[in-house]
Amino acid sequence: MSATDYSNLALAEQLLAVLDELSGLHAGFRPAHAKGLMCAGTFTPSPEAKGLTRAAHVHRESVPVTVRYSNSTGVPTIPDNDPARSGPRGIAIRFHLADHVHTDIVAHSANGFPVRTGEEFLEFLRANAAAKAGKPEAIGAFLSAHPNAKRFVETPKPIPTSFAREAFFAMTAFKFVSAAGAGRHGRFRILPAEGTEHLTDQQAAKNPENFLFDEIDGRLARGPIGLRIAVQMADAGDDVANASVTWPDDRSLVPFGTISLTKRVDDQQPELRKIIFDPLPRIDGIESSGDPLTDVRADIYLLSGRRRRGVGRNS
Repeated sequence: MSATDYSNLALAEQLLAVLDELSGLHAGFRPAHAKGLMCAGTFTPSPEAKGLTRAAHVHRESVPVTVRYSNSTGVPTIPDNDPARSGPRGIAIRFHLADHVHTDIVAHSANGFPVRTGEEFLEFLRANAAAKAGKPEAIGAFLSAHPNAKRFVETPKPIPTSFAREAFFAMTAFKFVSAAGAGRHGRFRILPAEGTEHLTDQQAAKNPENFLFDEIDGRLARGPIGLRIAVQMADAGDDVANASVTWPDDRSLVPFGTISLTKRVDDQQPELRKIIFDPLPRIDGIESSGDPLTDVRADIYLLSGRRRRGVGRNS
């Protein structure tokens, strides 16, 4: 392991410690997006994706997927309808290519990320922890010095009527490499087939505290949940290595494929309990863009996943 690898691992350990401080340590649960559910279905690639990347899953007729929806924070009992703790919801998609062969997309329901690097993320989390401990000036000072973080924090994050009516955005860009070797940068977007639909805080308060989780069962009983995956393509001059910078809405969206979710699955099944989603695609044809957040996020997921497996529970 190189000195850089050790440095990244040490940073990931510090980030994990502060996440535990913010939400409390809940054995067997993720330090962020702890409350989640899993569904199973099928991914069907679009014709356009075949020209964008040589990645294996877009050159097959279809691929089975496991999708995890989640609330924000590391509190596994957080109410679905609490606007004060309604940070970005999450989605993670695993494309199953063969036994022990897969690639993932990890995204959340806000476009962008508050900071550019793992070190800045640690500062951001520590400022939040200080504010929680009675020093609100800490987060105020951080946001004043980091305008992109201030924009991210102040962007409304309304509660959806359903996980199936929420849009999700990959935090980092990737380099998509075609069969001919041409490379283009883009960011994944996960879009609900029925369109987005959100509640006011007052409407959300009238719902049960687990309404997003309870609603999925009834929705699936009526038919599959449809999702569209697209890639927002970077233009010349767009920063592809800074997750805190969003690209203009007029950037082209290339269809990547569709997902049909047909059933909810028990995330306590041994194989599902083992899943550690990975922010790095780790597949030929989709590469890191050089964003410094990508590797440190992958390290955090790996560390927390190993800790979770040690407890024998993955919620």
